[in-house]
Amino acid sequence: MATAKTTMPLAILCLLLLLEVHICSCSPAEQPVGDHKIDCKSKCNYRCSKASRHKMCIRACNTCCHRCNCVPPGTSGHEDVCPCYANMTTHRGRHKCP
Repeated sequence: MATAKTTMPLAILCLLLLLEVHICSCSPAEQPVGDHKIDCKSKCNYRCSKASRHKMCIRACNTCCHRCNCVPPGTSGHEDVCPCYANMTTHRGRHKCP
């Protein structure tokens, strides 16, 4: 008969195993963001496609993308999708990410 000392660790081990199986069985779109890197170059090229200072926008966007692994959709706005991207500031307190 199992004692309380062995039952709890076995239950935790079983839960962790089930969680691991669930994560592995997810489709790539459902995987957590931290598991893969996005293509910052193409995302930032689109994000900065309408910017008046294209090179500066690309440089800032790539920096933000590599740090946050996220670029908001569209050419402007939608920063609520990527909180890290939206909250990054310069030394002067201005928004860093385009």
